[in-house]
Amino acid sequence: MADVRVTVRVKPGASRTRVGGVYGEGELIVAVNAPPVDGAANEAVTTAVAKALGIRPRHVTLVSGHTARSKVLSISAADADVARLESLLKDLLSLP
Repeated sequence: MADVRVTVRVKPGASRTRVGGVYGEGELIVAVNAPPVDGAANEAVTTAVAKALGIRPRHVTLVSGHTARSKVLSISAADADVARLESLLKDLLSLP
């Protein structure tokens, strides 16, 4: 198993959940419906990123930024899937 780390910029309380686009120096934008209260937005972020990548939510872990808008996620993947995940992340970053 290998870990892929990605920095995300969270927009809590959005009208709809959306993963895609770039913020600042390469942060992946993740908009979620959940408010930033009691970890609801953090859970929504990991679920949204997992769904966008086609993996199970348990494979996405919040590493840092529990109370910040910029967060670091760790994505666990089999060694053979790392290239596929990196390609999907690159595609998500290029979305408008």
